[in-house]
Amino acid sequence: MKKPQLLRQHLVAAVPALDKDPERLLIYVDGGGLAAGFAAGLSFEYRYTLDLVLTDYAGSPESVMVPLLQWLTRHQPELLSNAAKRGELRFEVDVLAGDLVDLSIKIPLTERVIIRQDDAGLWQLVHAPEPPPEYEHRHTLAGGEVYDAGTLVARLPEIVG
Repeated sequence: MKKPQLLRQHLVAAVPALDKDPERLLIYVDGGGLAAGFAAGLSFEYRYTLDLVLTDYAGSPESVMVPLLQWLTRHQPELLSNAAKRGELRFEVDVLAGDLVDLSIKIPLTERVIIRQDDAGLWQLVHAPEPPPEYEHRHTLAGGEVYDAGTLVARLPEIVG
């Protein structure tokens, strides 16, 4: 599985509160499963819920949500483009002392793995890219910074691949 690490890298780069302590961002994979058919090559799809937990967080929720949505436009676009799936992103907040919270976001993810024989007869494993979104999201894929009343909320890294 590649998406948990890709999302972690993206959020550590994007969320200002993680600059000094990226270990506060915890990622768990819950309810994982495989979807596979009886096709040649043993290709399959991972299906799981990613539980992203930000501990002792004092920033605005938008500092996490905006970069998360940006990442989803490239790595799980149907969560945003399919009206039936838009409600599948869930979050919980545990209010701690002062202005600190633990923020947990649950994200249903899939990853396709294709296994096929190459011209030399060797079996090759390929992590399939997501299909491109139905329309171009240039404004959400471009890098930049997001501000709220003059305060930096998030840095949006350029999404590659």
